[in-house]
Amino acid sequence: MELVAGSYEQVLFGFRVHREPATSGDRETWTPVADFTHHAHTASLSAVAANNRFVVTGSKDETIHIYDLKKKIEHGALLHHSGTVTCLKFYGTRHLISGAEDGLICVWDAKKWECLKSIKAHKGHVTFLSIHPSGKLALSVGTDKTLRTWNLVEGRSAFIKNIKQNAHIVEWSPSGEKYIVVVLNKVDVYQLDTASVSGTITNGKRISSVTFLSDSVLAVAGDEEVVRFFDCDSLECLCEFKAHENRVKGILSFEIPGHHVLVTASNDGFIKMWTLKQDKKDPPSLLCEVDTGARLTCLGVWLDRATDGKGSLPPATEPCPVNKEPKKIKKESGDKNQEEETSEPNLKKSGLTGDSKKPTKGNSPLSAKKRKMTDVLEKKRKKKI
Repeated sequence: MELVAGSYEQVLFGFRVHREPATSGDRETWTPVADFTHHAHTASLSAVAANNRFVVTGSKDETIHIYDLKKKIEHGALLHHSGTVTCLKFYGTRHLISGAEDGLICVWDAKKWECLKSIKAHKGHVTFLSIHPSGKLALSVGTDKTLRTWNLVEGRSAFIKNIKQNAHIVEWSPSGEKYIVVVLNKVDVYQLDTASVSGTITNGKRISSVTFLSDSVLAVAGDEEVVRFFDCDSLECLCEFKAHENRVKGILSFEIPGHHVLVTASNDGFIKMWTLKQDKKDPPSLLCEVDTGARLTCLGVWLDRATDGKGSLPPATEPCPVNKEPKKIKKESGDKNQEEETSEPNLKKSGLTGDSKKPTKGNSPLSAKKRKMTDVLEKKRKKKI
């Protein structure tokens, strides 16, 4: 089990969590031990995601970096986006979906690291996206004041809903029967069968991160030290507790045998792990904490599991056949005249650097500084073109 967190200081932190069994009446002890720190990006980190092998990070430097945590190596970098990478989501072991300020949503093959699909999703920035548990649908929100539903089977837009303000978070419930949309300090709860709002939760301050603890209980963190648990049906606050000394930037939960765990990260530099009680009206108990000394921006957990449970997205997201005369796009992405959907499985176009046996920008033979300079020069060259 590894805690990973990105920071304003451009550093990615990794902490391996050691669990010591309970002895003579004492409870089990959890200890986070520093595993790595990596200065991967040339700007602050904005997103992190993990599956059962890889951790990926997105940044304001417009790149996505890939790390193989089983082999403990940097695996490569994806240079397709031309704006801050705002969200990264794995679906199972085979697919990664990314969104960015260039308005694009990209579907990646997480084995070959090819760009399978590049969709012009929003007229403004893509601020957040969420994949339905079935893998057949996705939701995205952006600065064009729209909530968009995507048919991942056919790789196209299925529904567009205009909302009054710019939402910055959207999330499916574990069952996929409801979803929530966050605008500032309010959470609208939608039912899938009616696609309408069934209720609104109001938090104290602007919300920065949410995670479902169950299909009806939502944990909410924001620009304050407190974390709150809300019932999505009654809309009541079940409990609240002080988690940090500064605003909470990331929150997520997962289950392992014997424990339902909540993880929080804050601007105060701390990552904390909590064990949740069966009754969510009771605040959780602190398992362990670690001080990174940095201003944390995003959070992920890598679980060393043999299988992920979920296989892949539907087969329609496999690469389209490469045309003999591919369409030429002046800019790699974000061009005003770009079509609604472009498919670019070509490695050079998608800006992939990765799994080749020959040394490439993303592989270990280059030093970190040289690799960083190569990425920056490459991006500058592409922008001039």
